[in-house]
Amino acid sequence: MTRVSELSDLPDRFQGTAADAAGSAEPAVGLRAVRALQRLQERLEAIHVANAREQGWSWQAIANALGVSRQAVHQKYNRRR
Repeated sequence: MTRVSELSDLPDRFQGTAADAAGSAEPAVGLRAVRALQRLQERLEAIHVANAREQGWSWQAIANALGVSRQAVHQKYNRRR
């Protein structure tokens, strides 16, 4: 599982790439950038949800922070082991 400490390299890796390309007038470039940013958002969300659960946050508290329903966040991230 990815930990919050692994996020430290993200700004350097994405600086000058997807964020800049998102403003491109070229549709192919802009759309690739949008997809790259979506993947980054998904990764960040998963990392922070896992971190919140490890720190004892309820599904409801996580859902409130994300602006979604408890059911949605639980269904997406609950990993029974």
